[in-house]
Amino acid sequence: MSVEGSTVVVTGGGRGLGRAFARGLAAAGANVVLADIADTTEAVAEIQAEGGKVLPLHVDITDQASLEEMVKRTVERFGRLDVLINNAAYFRAARAGSFEDIDLEELDRCLEVNVRGTWLATRAVLPVMKQSGHGKVINVSSASIWKGASATGPHYLTSKSALIGFTRALARELGPHGITVNNLVPDAIPETGTSKEGSSGSLSRQIDQRCLKREQTAQDMVGTVLYLSGSGSDFVTGQSLHVNGGSFFN
Repeated sequence: MSVEGSTVVVTGGGRGLGRAFARGLAAAGANVVLADIADTTEAVAEIQAEGGKVLPLHVDITDQASLEEMVKRTVERFGRLDVLINNAAYFRAARAGSFEDIDLEELDRCLEVNVRGTWLATRAVLPVMKQSGHGKVINVSSASIWKGASATGPHYLTSKSALIGFTRALARELGPHGITVNNLVPDAIPETGTSKEGSSGSLSRQIDQRCLKREQTAQDMVGTVLYLSGSGSDFVTGQSLHVNGGSFFN
């Protein structure tokens, strides 16, 4: 089950869910690469203060050259690349509203980051994983897909829905290379900025709908990330793992 000594790249690793993932993985002994377009100073300091190994990299996941440099520097620093967590996403600036209210510029940016960015990041790491004969790709989707509603709008749900098909297709294609591909599905997590008043209902209503009557936190996702990143999940691929406190059953 251990991730000790493995190297994990977390896109969007400087904040929100990515920051929680990175901290948990580093505490478990993994070498963590914080790949983020935003500043990662606080996240790096946090991990280093706890004795973790971390490499911060300024990365634009929509830029193929930036991703290739990410892979190069990761291997130079740690000598391996075992896990990619496709966590970076566009939602903070997403303008909520009806389908007809969302302009094409907003749609294109959402798809560019959430779909194209995930596609390019995955493609960038595959040569290293194929060469080593093993690897794990973890895509981060959203429970909003199963609810059919999100405060961030239908363009966000569309982009996150695409990751399910992407996960299943790659699981089939990459299995012969010893690479697993899975989809991690969180529910609304207020501290990450994904939970707002909107069509999915208020936070209190979300809590009321859960079996576990409390707010979901980023830390609630860390155990599942450790499982998917470690050898205990070596025979698990093409799956969507829901962590939602019993908000709904899949």
